[in-house]
Amino acid sequence: MSKFDRRSFLMTTAGLAAGAALPLAAPPLIRSARAAGPVKLGCLFSSSGTMANLEGRMNFVAKMAADEINAAGGVNGSTIEVVTSDPASDWPLYAQIGRQMLAETKVAALFGCWTSVSRKSVLPVVEQNDGLLFYPLHFEGDENSKNVVYVNSPPASSVLPAVDYLMSPDGVEAKRFFMIGSDYVWPRTINKQLKGYWKSKGIEESAWKEEYVPFSFSNFQTIVNQIRAFADAPGGKCVVVLTVVGSSIPDFMREFANQGISSSDVPVLGLDMVEADLEGLDTAKMVGHLNCWAYLQQAKGDANVKFLKSWSDYVTKTGAPFKKDVAIDPMVSTYDAVHLWAMAAKKAGSFDVPEVRKAFDGLSFDCPSGYKIGMTAENNYVSRGVFIGSVNETQGFDVLWQSPDTPKPVPMSQY
Repeated sequence: MSKFDRRSFLMTTAGLAAGAALPLAAPPLIRSARAAGPVKLGCLFSSSGTMANLEGRMNFVAKMAADEINAAGGVNGSTIEVVTSDPASDWPLYAQIGRQMLAETKVAALFGCWTSVSRKSVLPVVEQNDGLLFYPLHFEGDENSKNVVYVNSPPASSVLPAVDYLMSPDGVEAKRFFMIGSDYVWPRTINKQLKGYWKSKGIEESAWKEEYVPFSFSNFQTIVNQIRAFADAPGGKCVVVLTVVGSSIPDFMREFANQGISSSDVPVLGLDMVEADLEGLDTAKMVGHLNCWAYLQQAKGDANVKFLKSWSDYVTKTGAPFKKDVAIDPMVSTYDAVHLWAMAAKKAGSFDVPEVRKAFDGLSFDCPSGYKIGMTAENNYVSRGVFIGSVNETQGFDVLWQSPDTPKPVPMSQY
């Protein structure tokens, strides 16, 4: 897999700004995953920086999905070429590389971004160029662009059901909430919506507290002490709503366990926490903490068995630097996205974005989650099922609850 050379990129862009011609020998920002192919799809996933352990997997699973489609005959008589990149967890570079992919590499669609700040940096690029970005993360919602396919779930379909579960007798009857997030749009917007939601339930502002930390923050000792003090105060059961991202997730969970706080004392709802975040942790001390996603590796059904085997075989074949027995939601959402794009292009008989976009209405796909996901003409949101997972002793999540169907996506929050 290619590595993005940040220094070369900065030198190249500086030269262009000064009117210099781009030398033919300049290191490319992006490289194709196949030798040839008439229709190109671009990936904007980092394989370095704070998001590397998570995002890097999506470059490989996008290629795996494309290989499946090509093995079945391709799309409209063409094979798919996947073009990967490494924005290096540096938000402006997602936009720079996305612009190059659309304008110069002529990709038919982009697949990428993890954090909302990276998505928002790419948003004006795809809107100005009438491109398509397939975004595989559940997120804060409050966005509805015709140039973005929101493959995962907005808060009404994911976060609110998880919070409702914690507040219910089936959960822990939570009454108080400590919110800790990375300092950017997703945590702050989610927490703003949650505060509005709790107010609608008659919960007083004294029942919650919020703190924010920089990206890659790792020293959570003081904040965990604050959580302990908040939880010990009167007013009912306290839970932590965790929206830190990247390497901060295992660092927080490790400190929480080191201080001897169990899920029966203070449950953690990790809204960004996936199976890969638990790698290398002693999860025997973390059993019972929660997450919520549209896919968990423990999902039942033949579609998941097939996907997990395909991923294991693909890692073995390609030597991808990830565990072959670990799958996470955004991997599945990226896999779904490539297949949805191919289905739309085939239905449209075209790779042109306006025609592909028209073909979204009525699409459905058998997701490895076990749900049949789908799209309508109403917007570019994909309807997904939802899981609440519980950390187990083997660095994974058991399925604690799942939605009976795929709820209709609600892009804009009323809170």
